[in-house]
Amino acid sequence: MSNALHILTRTDLADIDIPPAEVIDLVEDGYLAFARGDSRCPVKLMMPIPKPERDAVSYSMLGYDSSLEHLGFKTSYRQGSESADKYYTTISLYDDTTGLPFAFMDCQRVGAARTPATTAIIAKHSARAGATSALMIGTGIQGRNTLPYLLTALPELRQLRLFGTHPDGIAESIGALHRWFPDRQLELVDDVPSAVAESDIVVVASGRAAHPKVRTEWLPRGGLLISVASKGVESGALRAADYAIATSAGQLGVTGSRLAGPDGQPVIDAELPDIVAGRALGRSTEDDRVFAFASGMIITDIPVAHALATRAVAAGRGQRVQLWS
Repeated sequence: MSNALHILTRTDLADIDIPPAEVIDLVEDGYLAFARGDSRCPVKLMMPIPKPERDAVSYSMLGYDSSLEHLGFKTSYRQGSESADKYYTTISLYDDTTGLPFAFMDCQRVGAARTPATTAIIAKHSARAGATSALMIGTGIQGRNTLPYLLTALPELRQLRLFGTHPDGIAESIGALHRWFPDRQLELVDDVPSAVAESDIVVVASGRAAHPKVRTEWLPRGGLLISVASKGVESGALRAADYAIATSAGQLGVTGSRLAGPDGQPVIDAELPDIVAGRALGRSTEDDRVFAFASGMIITDIPVAHALATRAVAAGRGQRVQLWS
């Protein structure tokens, strides 16, 4: 047996495609395996860099996906939150059936697929019955694919709105929507509070927001507010909700600490894996204003990374490196 490692760059993965429906299935299966207790996902580590002028932070995650029997290590480093120019993230995969390494790869494409899939799964389980409108706030890497994923999970959505400030990000968001749903129209908005008040589902994935920070109270009755670990959400958004959920309570405590209540502990009603498994509710009533905190879990990165890597390797991409020779 060989201990060669497949090295896959961002360019190697750039045109490897997986349809939104397939990614959603992979991510949902990851949550189900975790809810059954078969997978492992310790809370991520976060370390702010002690040079405030650099505005830098690093993360690390370790996990095991029981469906693939693969172990994953993910790392990321970001300097500055105004752009993605200095954001670097990687994932390593190891095959636990053979005990051999499989891939070391850029993780940007993984996050750009896993994150909107998580958003779509939250919306599928927590949007009010009959929801017809969605607003996407933010056009960065984590948000550009959100609308086609939402439509895949909730095809009954009719009104789609987008707020963004970066022309390239807006163009890429529109392009992503029309790639999968060429006939759908998208309304660009500039009044965020008014657009929130008119939308059943609001997704906030903005960094240092060029808009008023979104408040749960702005939602219509029965509205759903999903924060993709966003600075664009007002710090009281969780406490103001009638029902609050998170992908992981532990990770909410790490990456969403500013949402904590007066005692310093954020309190939620349910975690997403339990909701997907049918052990918890996505909302308690149709009139609830629901707040959802979406933070990445490596149990969802691993299957998406594996799917991208196997396709890339089959296409002859990347290099095989005898790292331990």
